[in-house]
Amino acid sequence: MNAGTQLIQSYFPDLTEGQLAHFNLLQEIYDDWNSKINVISRKDMEHFYLHHVLHSLGIVKVMPFEPGTKILDIGTGGGFPGIPLAIMFPETHFHLVDSIGKKITVVKDVVKQLKLNNVEAQQARAEELVRKYDFIISRAVTRMATFYPWVKNKIRKEDINEYPNGILYLKGGEVEEEMEELDKSYVVYHLEDYFKEEFFETKKVIYMPWEDKR
Repeated sequence: MNAGTQLIQSYFPDLTEGQLAHFNLLQEIYDDWNSKINVISRKDMEHFYLHHVLHSLGIVKVMPFEPGTKILDIGTGGGFPGIPLAIMFPETHFHLVDSIGKKITVVKDVVKQLKLNNVEAQQARAEELVRKYDFIISRAVTRMATFYPWVKNKIRKEDINEYPNGILYLKGGEVEEEMEELDKSYVVYHLEDYFKEEFFETKKVIYMPWEDKR
């Protein structure tokens, strides 16, 4: 088990052997792809598990998805936060989309190598999609005021999780001013409350329950 997987296990001690094996393989797969195309910045690969895998799993601390939950990951890039979350929640369906084809090529290969049968990857723009989901997740692809119109018709009305359906947004830095542009209810979860590494001091999960679906 590599050091990155040990880091993940330290925060999630109940992982199965299969999940640990999947997390362990991620470094090798992304190293290989990064040598061909720049999926993740070369400098960032030194902190791959901390900056990408564990950061993605911050959502787990906020919202443990029930089996059967449907998730849309918009602007997934190389598969974050969707791939780590799909490993964590094998009975939850993840639809990962990005407008850049070469990134989706990488995601599809990662899914194939890990044999993840709960992930669908597609080159598309968010506004083109017509399906509905329980939660829409993203890693700060743009300002929330821009993001919101892309997804406002894509949330299911029926809630099957502990918290109402909505948006889960991984964001760094100050968020209050940006969120006030929308005049919607939201909750900020500080990842430094869950992870002790300095990287998380400014990292947050923004949860926006879906008021407009009622």
